Amino acid sequence: MTTFHINSVTELKDVSVALLEQLQDIQVVAFDGQMGAGKTTFIQQTLKAMGIEGLEGSPTYSLINEYDSPFYGKVYHLDLYRLNSIEEIYDIGIEELLYQKSICFIEWPEKMVELLPDNTIWVYIRINEDLSRIITIKDENES
Repeated sequence: MTTFHINSVTELKDVSVALLEQLQDIQVVAFDGQMGAGKTTFIQQTLKAMGIEGLEGSPTYSLINEYDSPFYGKVYHLDLYRLNSIEEIYDIGIEELLYQKSICFIEWPEKMVELLPDNTIWVYIRINEDLSRIITIKDENES
């Protein structure tokens, strides 16, 4: 488990690098945080660190954005906020995305926690009273 105290968006680059170093064989990263915590901003910074340009923002309406990284291959950014049931999550083809050789960044993963692979990395983002953030990166296989 690694924890960062972030005062500015500019500090996210180092956190993104730390996350990417943890990936290795792990393909799924679940982002947990309240609305406005900075999940999308962190994912976008991580996508930039992966060499991806022309970012599309949060896939709130499209649900899934697909990218090609010159270093990591296919990368998916899923935003499940607007989905209301596990059936809707199945309908977007989630199983196919989770178990292929591509990286999936998932916002609002609590809506499908039972479908996530055992080796999912969790990123917890919490807002402090001074509006700084605490970001914790945890591999669920860690004790």
